[in-house]
Amino acid sequence: MSDQALKTTPLNAAHRALGARMVGFGGYDMPVQYEGVLAEHRWTREHAGLFDVSHMGQCRITGDDAIGQFQRFVPGDYEILKAGKQKYSLLLNAEGGIMDDLMAGKPDHDGLFVVVNAGNKDADFAFLNANLAGDATLTVLDDRALLAIQGPEAVEVMAKHEPALAEMGFMDSARLMLFGVDCFVSRSGYTGEDGYEISVPNADAERVWNTILEDARVKPIGLGARDSLRLEAGLPLHGHDIDATTSPVEAALTFALSKSRKEAADFNGAERILKELADGPSRVRIGLNVKEGAPAREGAEIADVDGNVIGKVTSGGPSPTLGRNIAMGYVSPAFAALGTDLKVIVRGKPAAAEVVATPFVATRYYRKPKA
Repeated sequence: MSDQALKTTPLNAAHRALGARMVGFGGYDMPVQYEGVLAEHRWTREHAGLFDVSHMGQCRITGDDAIGQFQRFVPGDYEILKAGKQKYSLLLNAEGGIMDDLMAGKPDHDGLFVVVNAGNKDADFAFLNANLAGDATLTVLDDRALLAIQGPEAVEVMAKHEPALAEMGFMDSARLMLFGVDCFVSRSGYTGEDGYEISVPNADAERVWNTILEDARVKPIGLGARDSLRLEAGLPLHGHDIDATTSPVEAALTFALSKSRKEAADFNGAERILKELADGPSRVRIGLNVKEGAPAREGAEIADVDGNVIGKVTSGGPSPTLGRNIAMGYVSPAFAALGTDLKVIVRGKPAAAEVVATPFVATRYYRKPKA
């Protein structure tokens, strides 16, 4: 895709001013790194990293029928979700395949605030517009940017601007005045670290970005480190680890299937998904510790110890935190047990690998103590 064809976020000039290396991603001109992926990865793990994720799609679904209509296409129970909370879910097609993964929450009492992936947002919004019925209304928030601050010092940085943010727990969601503007804020992210995602008006995005960066604990982080961080956290990337052919059961995302929704079986693809829960899927997503050789990247074949190809890697690379190569991919359940010895074939050479649990690096989400 040529530079002329790429869209830009409201922070494009700010990235270039900081010397970012820009690449095309999801149809947008985005920063892949500033000082280097390894340094940025480690900074986020140790301090606080600030990410521009404004290429993601933001929308509201409102109306008396909003939640009931939304739930036709996702397997989570949003009827019982309390105001001030959000949850991860999956937009499913009629066959039970994952059209997209998303975050949907109730930052206020006006329906749902939803964030979807950049590469899928146009298709997602078109699908919802075509299928929402009753008085459920989709409003695309293309006048908003989205920032993510992630890392162990993120809470201290943000509490300096708004002390109430320190009281939020993982997956809490709020609409509040922050930096003098109307913001949607959630304590969440896609790195495995504690932190926040902050939706701000486009006109204020650069000012808010620069204000946060004034804190010495914060550095700008590109998409390169975002990818290595989410891989260490064992988080799937749509279009790579999951797609419209993958079911939540195959993808090991059954935590997104609410008990009440499974019992009702009233969402897209329920028949396939319930059958796979009962009988087992034909393939399943696994984590791999690659014990030798070069990193096993997306597309590398996975083989059993006798060299028979049994699957493919969907994401892989070096883990800066662990100092070794890791990967995710799909194999038959017969080869998915923890501790199973396998091989990955990289540049025609088989290398020893072992099935391990994910996340590869323990997540550090902040969960409030129960009263």
